[in-house]
Amino acid sequence: MPGMDHGSGSSMAPTDSSETATFNDQDVMFAQMMTAHHQQAIEMSDTLLAKSGVDEKITQLAEKIKAAQQPEIDTMTGWLESWGASTDGMSGMDHGGDGMMSADDMTALEQADGAAAGKLFLEQMIQHHQGAIEMAQTEVDSGTNADAVALAQKIITDQTAEIAEMQSLLASA
Repeated sequence: MPGMDHGSGSSMAPTDSSETATFNDQDVMFAQMMTAHHQQAIEMSDTLLAKSGVDEKITQLAEKIKAAQQPEIDTMTGWLESWGASTDGMSGMDHGGDGMMSADDMTALEQADGAAAGKLFLEQMIQHHQGAIEMAQTEVDSGTNADAVALAQKIITDQTAEIAEMQSLLASA
């Protein structure tokens, strides 16, 4: 019966996990947008880590962000490939209110030095994380892929804790 394909001859790539077999457009959008979002967070962290005179607690946070987000990028890219979806990300799109930094924001971070760079990084990354939390909440609310929803919940938990840490660092700066 059309529309009742239970696996044989499916257009989806074969997968060992039944968790990744079911997905909807929201799951695909989440993985694409969060991949681009995480890539920018890594770029922001790399920009900060290339500078001298930045508070060690802030550089440690930047390292922690990089270490957490690269494996998540790899996971989401794997999902997109198994779902037959584009892995090019959404880098060419206008991200609007999802916390993505503009080219001007990135330039400001590149041009800042020392303590000012650390402070700007914290301010920008708080905004960036808030956007990620909003995107992740949409996935929790509307996604159907159990693995993607679980990752979205992890992002909400992890990045909420990182925002609190960044706000504390900003208050003491």
